[in-house]
Amino acid sequence: MLYRVFVEKKPGLDPESAKLLADCRTFLGLAGLERLRVLNRYDLEGLDESLFQRVKGTVLSEPQLDTVTEALSAPDAAAIFAVEPLPGQFDQRADSAAQCVQLLSQGERPTVRTAKVYVLYGTLTAEDVAAVKGYVINPVESREASLELPETLRQETAVPADVAVLTGFTALDAAGLTALGERMGLAMDGDDLAFLQTWFRDTERRDPTVTELRVVDTYWSDHCRHTTFSTHLDRVTAEDPAVQAAYDRYLALRQEVYGEEKAARRPQTLMDIATLGTKVLKKRGQLPELDESEEINACSIHVPTKVDGEEQDWLLMFKNETHNHPTEIEPFGGAATCIGGCIRDPLSGRAYVHQAMRVTGCGDPRKPLSETLSGKLPQRKLCQTAAAGYSSYGNQIGLATGHVAEVYHEGYVAKHLECGAVVAAAPAGNVRRERPAPGDVVVLLGGRTGRDGIGGATGSSKRHDAKSLQTMASEVQKGNAPEERKLQRLFRDGNVTRLIKRCNDFGAGGVSVAIGELADGLAIDLDAVRKKYDGLDGTELAISESQERMAVVLAPEDEAAFLAAAQRENLEAYRVAVVTEEPRMVMRWRGKTIVDLSRAFLDTNGAAKHAAVSAGAPAGETPKAPATLREMAGSLESASRRGLTERFDASIGAGSLLMPYGGKHQRTPAQAMAALLPVLPGQHTDQGSVMAWGFDPRRMERDPYRGAWESVCLSLAKLTAAGGDYRKAYLTLQEFFEKLGREPRRWGKPFAALLGALDAQLDFGCAAIGGKDSMSGSFLDRDVPPTLLSFAIAPVLAGEVLSPEFKAPGHPVYLFTGEGPEGIRAAWERFLTLARAGKVKAAWAVEQGMAEGLMQMAFGNRIGFRAEGERDWYVPMSGAILAELTEETEDTVRLGVTTAEEAIDLGREHASLTDLLAWNEAVLEDVYPTKTDGEKRPVQLISFTAENRAAPALRTAGPKALIPVFPGTNCEYDTARALREAGAEAEIFVLRNLTAEDVQRSVEGFAAALRSAQMLILPGGFSGGDEPDGSAKLITSFFRAAKVKDQVMDLLQNRDGLMLGICNGFQALIKLGLVPYGEIIDTDENCPTLTFNTIGRHQSRLVRTRVASNKSPWLMNTKPGEIYTVPISHGEGRFLASQELVEQLAKNGQIATQYVDLAGQPTADVRCNPNNSVWAIEGITSPDGRVFGKMGHSERTGAGLYRNVPGDYDMKLFRSAVEYFA
Repeated sequence: MLYRVFVEKKPGLDPESAKLLADCRTFLGLAGLERLRVLNRYDLEGLDESLFQRVKGTVLSEPQLDTVTEALSAPDAAAIFAVEPLPGQFDQRADSAAQCVQLLSQGERPTVRTAKVYVLYGTLTAEDVAAVKGYVINPVESREASLELPETLRQETAVPADVAVLTGFTALDAAGLTALGERMGLAMDGDDLAFLQTWFRDTERRDPTVTELRVVDTYWSDHCRHTTFSTHLDRVTAEDPAVQAAYDRYLALRQEVYGEEKAARRPQTLMDIATLGTKVLKKRGQLPELDESEEINACSIHVPTKVDGEEQDWLLMFKNETHNHPTEIEPFGGAATCIGGCIRDPLSGRAYVHQAMRVTGCGDPRKPLSETLSGKLPQRKLCQTAAAGYSSYGNQIGLATGHVAEVYHEGYVAKHLECGAVVAAAPAGNVRRERPAPGDVVVLLGGRTGRDGIGGATGSSKRHDAKSLQTMASEVQKGNAPEERKLQRLFRDGNVTRLIKRCNDFGAGGVSVAIGELADGLAIDLDAVRKKYDGLDGTELAISESQERMAVVLAPEDEAAFLAAAQRENLEAYRVAVVTEEPRMVMRWRGKTIVDLSRAFLDTNGAAKHAAVSAGAPAGETPKAPATLREMAGSLESASRRGLTERFDASIGAGSLLMPYGGKHQRTPAQAMAALLPVLPGQHTDQGSVMAWGFDPRRMERDPYRGAWESVCLSLAKLTAAGGDYRKAYLTLQEFFEKLGREPRRWGKPFAALLGALDAQLDFGCAAIGGKDSMSGSFLDRDVPPTLLSFAIAPVLAGEVLSPEFKAPGHPVYLFTGEGPEGIRAAWERFLTLARAGKVKAAWAVEQGMAEGLMQMAFGNRIGFRAEGERDWYVPMSGAILAELTEETEDTVRLGVTTAEEAIDLGREHASLTDLLAWNEAVLEDVYPTKTDGEKRPVQLISFTAENRAAPALRTAGPKALIPVFPGTNCEYDTARALREAGAEAEIFVLRNLTAEDVQRSVEGFAAALRSAQMLILPGGFSGGDEPDGSAKLITSFFRAAKVKDQVMDLLQNRDGLMLGICNGFQALIKLGLVPYGEIIDTDENCPTLTFNTIGRHQSRLVRTRVASNKSPWLMNTKPGEIYTVPISHGEGRFLASQELVEQLAKNGQIATQYVDLAGQPTADVRCNPNNSVWAIEGITSPDGRVFGKMGHSERTGAGLYRNVPGDYDMKLFRSAVEYFA
């Protein structure tokens, strides 16, 4: 039986339709559009009528928020259309809905298909309707769907044909090879095809298969083998004397490293320039921390680390990645898989990825739709959707995004810059690295294989035109963050990682590269590769880039233990290949060999490429600097990015030493990110790392050599200003340039830039030990600006970290600067000496000029600055650092003093901080909102002091807390750490739901575990990806199982147990009825709930909450009126309830906590009440207080965290729970 249902948000609760209506009216200019509706359509097959009726009101909708119908009624509509994902694209909403239904039924998983239905009203022309369709349908990922009900959701798939042999390939002439390449859409050029033809004709003596041609095309793509960077530079000319001098130094360094004879024979390449700095510094003995191995997963250095007082050797890994091409054509999926792929590199190195940075580039997003190029997405939609994609994936997987930046330059209209960088760490003893031996097995684990991402590696290497949006759908990978979270959990276990000899993640090239690179000789069984759906042929299985997959090499005797560990983490894992003696990569499909390639041939990387280089002189004038404070504050370069940054979770992991915005007002942006190393729950360390970036597109556009040097210098200056020691820093670079072709002038840009970066490495003694190049930044006649991003990272102790917001009035402010590299180094060293002595209170590395830095430093705590003397306040200064000191110092320029007056006074200019902040935040407010309407209504302050409090009949020392982990849960480690710190025992229980049998066993196992626990904690996360269209539905489906429900009620009603839900856990509690009613019920439209934040996006920052009632045992160590600062990170935290119910909750003492402003007053202001909850409610309890639900992450506490935001963070929540049982 096939069922269809339409679900629509009730009026006033539909931020998606409200935002779309606003976009259509303002951005698309559709004045005739009066209103619109957005409905979610679900088609379900494989369940009976009774289950369907149950599912309608629990899984697919919420009675408090949604209207549900089985037929669509829109008699007065001007237009109706539906949109669905393209066949084969991962649909998280449908997948999560199917998982929820299975948890409810404990049977087989049904088939679910979803679509979004748009209903338009008003006076609209056909062109108007087409404009709306064009705005909401990206042909790369979605299509218009039929409005008719299909007969079945089962898809008949044709049995794929055998892989063909390209008969006659070896006999083709040059024109035939060119025609073949064009017909097959190959990335290889004519020289590569001729080289391939010669090999098969003369060595293999046969024609290749289609699969072999596709595999080689992937292997030799610019993405996989850095073809452009490996091109031989045969002739070099430089008009700029500085570039010529740098080139001469490069030639001398080659002789130092390779010797005169080898240097003469070794080709000069961009790759050689990019890597030579590390070779030189290593040869000179200046890289003692460098970690080297045959595996190339990520940059890696050794960091001596004290854990619980014991000295340990840890590996600190870092990696940067771009997904420029995928994000350009499908922003959400491209940006999501940018961070997903970036995570998997150090993860495959067996390190736990705990922090991320995002740096993007686009054209001016404020420009109207009319200025959008044909064949391009609007810059506004591109950057907004990409931010949603990256943050969605990072937030779901549980990765703290410590820093977010976006640069603006019209060149990025040619192609968007989407760059992510991650930091990971692990004890060195957890990482085993051995060369695979014949007989070793290759196990594939994680997600299944589909058509998504096929051709991604080669597609990113091609030139793009106006048809790219219509023709590159399959090249975009689709992310599944909950699946990758499982991989994170598995690889955090040292007992598991020590079984792995070698590991590779599935990125570009899929099986052919991820498995193909593990060993020289491999026999790969493509029939063993599990598929998302039938119909894939051998070629697709070989090169699909489906995400969230890993390939590991194991000794045969370790295979069973590894498979069992994967099964415990709810992961599919199975053998797909065996390491062989003969150095050939062989793939078999349906009993036939479809790939049989020599490793030596693959490793040639194709025909050698040759190019000439002509590096031009600096072009154009120096970028114009602003002339006034108002001009600077209102400039796009200096504009606040807070509305962008706050959608990224910055506190998960309970290790963030800096928040993205600091000060009590959280308005001073941090220039770096810093975090503790990710030790296990129950362990302690003060060892961390600090990372910063440097780049200015305008400076690099004018002078790639000097601009790249300044990128490195700026990244190190920011790192130093944040308390890191540049002398211990390492670098990784990101290059993004136009398509070079055969034009020497184009080649001159990356050539000069890399020489600039090389000089900077040697000037500062910091090696670029990694990097990533993207060399296809062209669209028709447009090119991206020369782009070389420098990421700098260094180990740092928590107490050494500095933040940029002014701390107090009356402090002197100094400028640390010097002439040339030697002078800059000396200035940094003077600064670090003062910092280590505790004399630096705040510091800022100068970017767009001193005035900008002083303004940003002033915002956070509303502390002003008064200048002493005239300065050139608006000019960039390489390597300069502004610092607020506790006392006077010598040999440094004193600029002025911090003031209690909330203003910047430069002598000739004076502006209040209120005005400056208003100008600064207004620039991007329409693109990345920070404000909402309706912020002025008064909110009642609640105070309820408990006279009597629930107590257990039986006392227990060291009570046990059960922490369930669902697909998408990501706060279990933070929760376990907080519980163990408080003296409780924490047991993490992983729900397994791959099969119906897994679900049944999980229900039984969980019920048994709960019988021996005193507390049940539902941690935060994104269970099921917060789908279908609402949070916690996966959790509530599980808890409605009879055995689970019975044990929960037994814990609360018969055993005096406690229950806590934080964020996603609170969402589950309220939707089950456990708060405020104290029991699991079928909720109705009169029950309270949590829904989407009124600002229409995720909110992540620190908020102040006031204890309104201490009735709950969880709050027994607090008093009403006490205020605690707490991290929040959620998109659905808006508490809704009727006035009558809220008043009753207040009377009963069940309103536990309220959001308050800096004066301690409850408020509706979104700056303090991030979701616009009624009565500013942050947390509520059951009638007896034993069940407590709250949005704020009180488990994310620890010594030294969030150093740039003052507050009392310890609510003593978990200590109170332990004392309740004592």
